[in-house]
Formats: sequence, structure tokens, C-alpha cells
Amino acid sequence: MEVRLAASPADRDDAVRSAGALLVQAGFCDAGYVASLLRREQVATTYLGQGVAIPHGMVEDKGLVRRTGLAVLQVPDGVAWGSADKPVHLVVAIAAASDEHITVLRRLTRLMQGGNRIAQLVRSARAEDIVAALTSDAAPDAAAAPAQDFSLGLDLTLNYPNGLHARPAGQWAQLAARFQAALRVRHGEAVADARNMAALLSLGAGRGAALRLSAQGPDAEAALAALRDLVQRLGDEETRQAELAAARQSQAQGLGRVLGDWQPAARQTISGIAASPGLVIGTLVSAEAGTLEVADQHQGFAEDAALLDRALNAAAAQIYHLAEQARAQGRAEQAGIFDAHGQMLRDPALLREVSRLVVQGHGAAWAWRHVLAERVATQRAVADATLAARAADLQDVGERVLRHLLGRGDDAGTDPSTWPRDALLLADDLSPSVTAQIDVQRVKGFCTARGGPTAHTAILARALGLPAVVAAGPGVLHLAPGERAILDGYRGQLHVAPTEEALLQTQAMVERLARHQAEEAASRLQPATTTDGHTVEIAANVNRADQVARALEQGAEGVGLMRTEFLFLERDHAPDEEEQFAVYQAMVQAMGGRPLIVRTLDIGGDKQVPHLNLPVEENPFLGVRGARLCLQRDDLLMPQLRALVRAAQTGPLSIMFPMISTVDEVRQLKARLAEVQQQLGMAGRAIPVGIMIEVPSAARMADRLAAHVDFFSIGTNDLTQYTLAVDRQHPQLAGMADSLHPAVLRLVADTVDGARRHGRWVGVCGGLAGEPLGAALLAGLGVQELSMSVGDLTAIKALLRRHSLAELQALAQRALDMDDGDQVRALGAQLRAAPERV
Repeated sequence: MEVRLAASPADRDDAVRSAGALLVQAGFCDAGYVASLLRREQVATTYLGQGVAIPHGMVEDKGLVRRTGLAVLQVPDGVAWGSADKPVHLVVAIAAASDEHITVLRRLTRLMQGGNRIAQLVRSARAEDIVAALTSDAAPDAAAAPAQDFSLGLDLTLNYPNGLHARPAGQWAQLAARFQAALRVRHGEAVADARNMAALLSLGAGRGAALRLSAQGPDAEAALAALRDLVQRLGDEETRQAELAAARQSQAQGLGRVLGDWQPAARQTISGIAASPGLVIGTLVSAEAGTLEVADQHQGFAEDAALLDRALNAAAAQIYHLAEQARAQGRAEQAGIFDAHGQMLRDPALLREVSRLVVQGHGAAWAWRHVLAERVATQRAVADATLAARAADLQDVGERVLRHLLGRGDDAGTDPSTWPRDALLLADDLSPSVTAQIDVQRVKGFCTARGGPTAHTAILARALGLPAVVAAGPGVLHLAPGERAILDGYRGQLHVAPTEEALLQTQAMVERLARHQAEEAASRLQPATTTDGHTVEIAANVNRADQVARALEQGAEGVGLMRTEFLFLERDHAPDEEEQFAVYQAMVQAMGGRPLIVRTLDIGGDKQVPHLNLPVEENPFLGVRGARLCLQRDDLLMPQLRALVRAAQTGPLSIMFPMISTVDEVRQLKARLAEVQQQLGMAGRAIPVGIMIEVPSAARMADRLAAHVDFFSIGTNDLTQYTLAVDRQHPQLAGMADSLHPAVLRLVADTVDGARRHGRWVGVCGGLAGEPLGAALLAGLGVQELSMSVGDLTAIKALLRRHSLAELQALAQRALDMDDGDQVRALGAQLRAAPERV
């Protein structure tokens, strides 16, 4: 436990950040957990009562916790806490995975029942008093005897995946307050007043806890029934969201459908996020490098400055060597990641912050780690998942420099030569540096406690063809190395210590999958032509020229989306016209005359890029994004358009504008394009122009917009978000962001109908295009081009070839008449399974 006495935070967020920093510095969690603490406050207040607040992270961020711990800020003068009616004097930040936090909450809430104990702790000048109070399970002073159950009652089992935590407890208390009757909840020997959130948390009820609900009063029966229904409904919602996420994950994994409901028998099964598909048997190996211990030892400004300079140069040299080594081995994607790491080292703002702390008297290593932790936490807090995932790269680069500062520059932390030749790596998170150097002859896959499918670690796993499971929680760090295990990268599961029968079944399933892959791969270059002769163009989402060859080899017929944001990220300045032209020209050349669609810069208030000086908006998803930003920033738009127009003279290239919501935006953007063509002496040369359909207004106005452009491409991720009014990054609502919802599909149908009136074609470059059921429905709705991740190409082409257009149209029409996404998803059973040759 970490305690800071006499703290004086400026406001609630400052208090949360300060407590979070204590957790990070103590090694209880990773820096990204601070952002998770702040997100929790946005979802629901953590004010507990009696001047106590309990900041804790989101459930989905449990992988950021290394070990259970507390950080306490004592705030004698108090700090305002959102809508709480009283200031907070004791901020108890909790880092805990699974339902371990239930024990912490029970201790704290029992402490609050002990008369003036909280007030004593707020006045205490001894950190030891706070530590003793929060680590003891002793009953509070003058504790009353436990209340008895009322005569009217019922029993139930708590079905909450993470136990009774603060959010549902608060809802229980709100419901109980609406009735005249008294309501009590018993767990074991402990009994709580259902109106008292703190008392409910003191029950320590974890998943599967046996509860007794009882009531007494004029409306006791109604109150008891309402509480029972709420308890069960909240549990069903949490369970349903988890199951729905797992179902979507499995469906989106292409070949994973061959596995069906098969589950190998094993001593333990750990679930995470499927980051890279595949099914393998192997031996568990720990790839943890260990925590770097840093003391704050100031050696003088000159000495520390020289030490930092040497460490930065040494790290840069290592990164350059790794990049060149990757290029020599033909691993262009890995080389590109190391190039980005080199850019991060040259961030002047980062160096200024470190230098400022050194001038204040802190050691170079301590200052570097402190600034690094803040930067990583800030990056992980970005709403855009792809940008947030770049925090892993920043952490990787930062720790490389830190090792040099500590005189351990050549210490990689692990020795791959000792790993068995069927290694399944276990780690908190594999750094991009380690992942990029994995020997695929020795490593068969990996499973990490944290991470995400958009991080460079996962991208490299897919590039290497290794199955990977991420965000599986800290439990993976406690598994015994040397045990046999089955890694299922299709469904995001690690089966530890499987039975002999399970191993035989798995081997048979691996062989079956291999046959299935071979069958689909053999026809991957054939067009996606249905059994009745209708062809759907299949393209890939590719950002760089060095990725084109693999996409074409896997069956892509063009590039339906080249994102240009990567040119502006992970650097300290915007790329100029010449740099952009070189990238776009290389892409055109790599395509060899095939279709290429380049999307102009799609960035905005939700994607903070420091060197662009973008405004921080209260509601960024409804703010200055995409086309709106470019129309306000000619310094960004005009150089990009000049580079694109020049590149379009060297081969086929279409320009696509993002986040269009009105016809006037299209007119303005086309006027800017015409202006650029006039400046370059290329007026009158036709360059196909398209727009992204990502907001309902564009879908409903498709017939009007189609008169001004050559094509549409639907971004189903954002279209879903705006149609259903659900932030797809919101921890409680993400399960509702369902692209298969009939409301979304109806807008797709509207778009196709509007485009057809002017003879325009419609594509989809959002996530739905790469899902089997999604692709089938989109083709049935009349979408003519599907653009997706390279890994999905072969499976989607094979699926469309198994069906007739008439079948897909009938399926799509049925989907439009469903009530919700779950009903649409049930229609997927009508898609015939692929023929098997066993």
C-alpha cells in the first residue's frame, strides 16, 4: 500500500491521477491503468460516502493490473467529487483484477461503520495508521450485532461475472430507496441495508455468492420482487455482453467457424481477446523481462544530462540496427515499426519534460520513467482504439532508453535460445521489439495479460502467422512454465493442462483446419462469384506499399481503403507534400494498375496528435472531425491533395473524403480539389472522387450526394456508432454497438438505393465487410465491393462462392425485418457450412 499524507489535489481528476501515479510507481499496475481510473469516474462516481472515494479501473482493463494494491491520498482540506454533496478527504485507489477488489471494498466499508474512524484517519500524521486500518479485517469499533433477516424473503445466487461491485450496488441502493419497505441482503454472516451502498459492498459478495434478500413494510412484496428482478437483470446484462462479445469475436475469425462448439477438456481455461487466428499445441514459457527498479538519484544537472544523451543515442543505434536487420530479412512491416520507434525518440516535448525534472533536482532515470508513465497513460486514454494501442510502442521505446540509463542496455531480460521448439509465450505484454524478433521455428504462439487487437504486438503476430490471445488477465503470469497447453487464437482461449484425449482431438482439429485452409487458399485468386454468376469485388484495407504484395497474394483485387493517418502519427511534424507524394506514388506502383482508393486525413478531436494542435472538444465524436477538420485546415488538406493529384498521374488512384454529412461539404472539397488541379496544370484530368458514408444524414441523402461523386464507401464502424447513439469505446455500452442491427442494415440499403439512381457503385470498408455473416448480408443488400483486413480475404471469397445471389438477397431482406442484432445473427445458421473432406 502507498500513502500520501496532506495532499492537496486541485480537483477530482487531479486526485485520481495522483493516486493512480502512486499505484504505477509502486508497481501495482501499468501506466494505462490511470486512464482506466478516470474513465470509471465518467461512467459512474466512485464516491462511497463519509468523505471517502474509491477510484478503481474498468473491468476490461484488468489486464493492466500486475498485483493487488492500494494507493491512498489523505486530503485534509477535502476535494470536490463530481456531484457528491460533501468533499472527499480520503481517496483510496484500488488496483485489483478479477473480483479481488471485493475484499478491499469489504474492509473499507466496514471501516466506515466504525464511528469516527474515517475522521481519525483524515487527521492522522502517520501513514502507518492508514495502512493498519485498511489492511485489517477486524470488526469496526463498537460494531453492532448483525441485523436479522425479515420474515418475507427469498434466496438467489449472484450471477455477476465480477461480483457485487460499486456500479450495481449503487443501482440496488437507488431502487431500495423508492420503496417504503425496509430491504436487507445477507451474504453468509453479514447483513446489509439495501439502501446503503457502502453496506452492500461490505458484504464481499463475489461471483456465485449465495444471497438472502428479505423485506418488511407496507410494500414489502413489491420491493422484494423489484430487487430480485434488478439483481438478476443486471447479472444477465453483464453475462450477455460478455457472451455477445465472444460470439462476435468467434464469428469474425473466419476459419474459427470450423471449430463449431468444440471445447477441449483441460484443468483450466483462460479467456481473452483473439488477436491472431490459429490453433496450436505447445509448452508454456514465461517471457517476462522483469520490472526495472528506479531510484531517484540526482548526480548534478550536467552529469544527468550527459547520461540521458548517451542513453538516447545508444537506444537510437539499437533501433536503427533492428530496423536494418528486419529489412535485410524481408520483414518490411517490422522495419516500419522500428522506424516509428526512432521517431518517438526525437520528440522534443518529451525531452523538455524530462529536462525540467532533472533541473528540479531529480535523477535522469527517475525523471525519464516519470514522464514516460504520464505519456503512456495519456496515450492509452485516447478514445480511438488504434491510437490508444500505440501506447505499447511508447512503453517499449521508453524502457529501452531506461535500460541504458540504468546501465543495462544489453539486457533483453529473456533468453529465447532456452525456449522449447513449441513455445507458447506468456507475458504481461510482449513488446514490439521482442515480438519482431520472434523465431517462428521455435515460438508457436503467445498469450498476454493485457494488450489489444489493434496494438503493434497483435499486428506483428498476424504478420508472422502466429496465433495470439491478448488481454487474458494477470492470471496468465502465474501459470507454471513447462506445462502443456492448447492455444485457440480463433476464440481467444488458452486451455492449460489438457487431457490426453483433448490433445488427440486438438491434433485432429488442427489437421482438419489445415485441409480447410488449403482448400480455400487454392481458390483464393478466383473472383468472389456467386453460384448464379454475380461477382462481388474483394479488396483489402492496406496502408503501405510494402503490405500490398501479401494482400494480392491472398486474393485482394485492389485496395479499397488506404488510410493516410499513419503519415501524421508517431512523429513531431506533419509530412510535407513531397514526403506524401513519395508514399502515394509507391503505393500506385505496387498496385500495378489495380484499383487504389486513398482516404484523405481522417482525424479530429478524439484523436489527439500533439503537433497538429487540435482543439480538445467536450464531445469530439460530434465535433471537428474528418472532412470538417480539413475544410478548416488548408495547411493539412492542400498539400495532401497536391500529392494525391500528382500520384494519380502515375496510375489508377481514387480520392475518398471521410466523415461527410452534407452536400455542401462535398461541393467545398471538390472545389479545393479543382483548385489544386488548376495550380498543377492538370485541370480537366478525371480523378475518381468518392466519400465515406459514416453518418445517418449521408445515408439518408445518398441520392443527393451521389450526383456529386463517383462512388460511396460505407464505414460500418462509425455508421453503427452514430445510428445507435453508442460510443463504441464506452465500456458499458460497447456491447450495444452492433453493426448487424437492422437499423444499420437499413441505412446500408438506403445508401445502395440512392447510389443506384445515379449509377454509382457502393463499397464497404468497415469491420462488417470482413465478418462472414456481415459480408453475406452486404452482398445481398447490393453492395458491390467489400474491403477488409488481409487475413479475412480468403474466407470471405470462399463463403460468397458457396451461395447464390438470390439466397443472399433473401437473407438480407429477412434481416431488415428483424428487431435487433441478435435476431439477425441467428439468421447466420442459414449460411451453409463449407463442404468438408475429412
